[in-house]
Amino acid sequence: MYPPEGSTFAPEENIIVGNVGFYGATSGEAYIRGMSGERFCVRNSGVRAVIEGVGDHGCEYMTGGRVIVIGKTGRNFAAGMSGGIAYVLDEDGTLRVTAIWKPSAWSGSTKEMCEKWRNCSNAMRSIPVVPGLGRSSRSGKRTRRSSSK
Repeated sequence: MYPPEGSTFAPEENIIVGNVGFYGATSGEAYIRGMSGERFCVRNSGVRAVIEGVGDHGCEYMTGGRVIVIGKTGRNFAAGMSGGIAYVLDEDGTLRVTAIWKPSAWSGSTKEMCEKWRNCSNAMRSIPVVPGLGRSSRSGKRTRRSSSK
C-alpha cells in the first residue's frame, strides 16, 4: 500500500492506514509506505507487516506474527504482547524495549520482509539497520515478549 503517484506529502509523516489496521489478523503480509493510526496489528496472531510508523497501542496483545516499524511508535507500544516479534527502527531513541540488538540479529525472513516492503511500496527511503539495504549499520531495537519465560 502506498500513496497515489504524484502525491506531494511525505508518506512517512502521514497516516495511510487508519485505526485498527490488521486488528486480529491471522495470516498474510502487508507492506505499507506511510504510517498507521492507533492500534495497528492489535491481537495479531500471524500477519507479517512492515510500516513506517504506528500510533498509540501498536502491536498490543500480539500473540504471533512479525511486525517491522521503520519509524516512530506511539505510547503503549507492544503492551500485553505475549508472542510474535516486533522490530522498531527507533531513530530518536524514545522507545523503551526489553532488548537491544545489532544488525547481525536480523534473520533472513526479516531482511526479506524489508526488501518486499521496498519493492511493493515504491519506498525510496533506505533502511539503515538492514545489511545491504541501507547506508550504515547502526543499531536498532527489537522487542520480544513471552508470557512463558
